[in-house]
This record gives sequence, C-alpha cells and structure tokens, in this order.
Amino acid sequence: MREISLRVDRYLVNTRVTPNQLTYVMTVAGALAAPALLVPGITGAVLGVLAVQLYLLLDCVDGEIARWKKQYSMTGVYLDRVAAYLCDAAVLLGFGLRGADLWGTGRIDWLWAFLGTLAALGAIMVKAETDLVGVARHQQGLAPVKEAASEPRSSGMALARRAAGALKFHRLILGIEASLLILLLAILDSVRGDLFFSRLGIAVLAAIAVVQTVLHLVSILASSRLR
Repeated sequence: MREISLRVDRYLVNTRVTPNQLTYVMTVAGALAAPALLVPGITGAVLGVLAVQLYLLLDCVDGEIARWKKQYSMTGVYLDRVAAYLCDAAVLLGFGLRGADLWGTGRIDWLWAFLGTLAALGAIMVKAETDLVGVARHQQGLAPVKEAASEPRSSGMALARRAAGALKFHRLILGIEASLLILLLAILDSVRGDLFFSRLGIAVLAAIAVVQTVLHLVSILASSRLR
C-alpha cells in the first residue's frame, strides 16, 4: 500500500487537507465495511474488501502527510486507534449479519449475527487489553512498557506465545485479513449456492476471538508489563 500512498501524497502535500481530516475519512471508510458486507453475494464481499483497503490506504497517507507537514497531534494518535477498533469490529459485525441472511427469502438466523458480534467484541477486547497496559502504567506513574517486558515469565507460557505467533491464526480477526477471508468464502458460497462456508467462517472467527481474548489477557498477566 505504501507504493500507492506515496503517489496519493503528491496531490495532498500542497493542499489544506490536514492529517486529522484524512483520519476522519479513514474512520468512515473502515466503518463502511459493515454495510458493504450486507450486499448479497460476491459483490458485497468485494465492496467490503475495497472499504478496508481504502481504510488501509488512508492509514498510510495520514501519517505520511503528518510527517511531511510536521502536523503531529495527540488527537491524531487517538483517532487512529479509534479507527483501528472500528474497522475490525465493522468487518466482523458485518460478516455476522451477512451470515444471518437478512435479505434472504427464508427466516433470518440471528445466531450468526450473534457470533459475528462476539467475534467483533473479541477483536476489540484484544486491542483494549494491549492499550490498557499503558493506561494502568500511566495511572501508577510508570514509564511506557518496554518490549522485553512482554515476554512471559513462565517458560511454558513463552513457548505457547511463540507458537501462537508463528501460526498467526489470531490475525484472522483483524479487519484486513478478515475481509480477504470473507471474499474467499463468498466465492466458495457462490459455487455451493448457499452460505455454508461463510457461516463456518463466522463460527471459526468467533472461536478464535474468544480464545485469543483469554490467551492475550493471560499472556499480559504472566509477563512483566504490569510490574
């Protein structure tokens, strides 16, 4: 995406557009992934990917413009985090509603909407668990956490953390990766003629989100980040 963002920057560096304005647009783009995924068939999945890719592009552009114009602000940092939360949640929530088949001729199955919401909540919680480490340390008057402190004190926990990092299954609940998975599943659904693969994906992502939320919390508590 940097290859594209640097080209976009050329048209923006000499304008009045501010980095924070770009971040606002980025936030809207990420949020639009949810309604985009409600469009049935492959079309909705493609629109979802495009919304997330636009979010990713603007996520690069706003930072590059901020550095070029030297327009740094705490507001920009805060909005960037809000956008990251919202994009991940929007993709997973939209995926769940997609699986509920809102526009189908049959009965709406709210189980899939619930599982999608659960996955979205898990994705938010994982981010919140990380961010709240900084909040807790700040309230105790401690310096920001160092990378070495993230290593679990238990050798068994450290091994489990490295294994999870190698498999990277947790990345499937992030908006960018999830949107691409949704597109793949939509293609498989179009071949089969129903929502079987999408619903299977919703269940898997909900399970990953729940497991990741618990494991990430345990990993933080087992490390030195809160000491």
